[in-house]
Amino acid sequence: MRHGVLIVISGFSGAGKGTVVKRLMETDRYQLSISATTRKPREGEVDGREYFFLSREEFLKRVSEGRFLEWAEYSGNCYGTPRDFVMETIAGGRDVILEIEAQGALQVKEQFPAAGLIFLAAPSMEKLKVRLFGRGTESEEQVATRLAQARREIEQMHRYDYIVVNDDLDECVQRVEQIIETLHDRSSEKQALVGSLREEAARMKL
Repeated sequence: MRHGVLIVISGFSGAGKGTVVKRLMETDRYQLSISATTRKPREGEVDGREYFFLSREEFLKRVSEGRFLEWAEYSGNCYGTPRDFVMETIAGGRDVILEIEAQGALQVKEQFPAAGLIFLAAPSMEKLKVRLFGRGTESEEQVATRLAQARREIEQMHRYDYIVVNDDLDECVQRVEQIIETLHDRSSEKQALVGSLREEAARMKL
């Protein structure tokens, strides 16, 4: 049985990364990574489904033990990607998708170099601006803030393994799926095959 791989997906706000991830999750091939958090559960949320809900004391204890691939604090609450959950899922043969911003993605790469980092980009900054305004959910000031964030993220794009332009949703999802399959073909993922071939060659006394 082949091991799964970890795929980290980032992108500009408005580039459609949430929609792409949602399309990927329509199949049963992937497992969406579940984060841990110190915030209280909202109505209807279930521990181990939306989040792993932890006390602040327990969360920071796990940080000190190196049990997160990445973590950060937002608005007084901590959020992190549990290492054990990701590794156990991968060992079970399922690919894990982690949707996260650039800072967290690069932390994951440091902790787990085998992760495949994919950045979803808009075809142009002008199209990104049009998409943000087209959502109709944000003010002009909020759109300006998101575009400023995008400019900062551009400076991190070269650190990703792959950059996919989301100009056509179907094509973008297909490209991401192709990249995931490519990750499975890396030599580091084929060590069981290498070992089997080595043993077979030895038995044949070539």
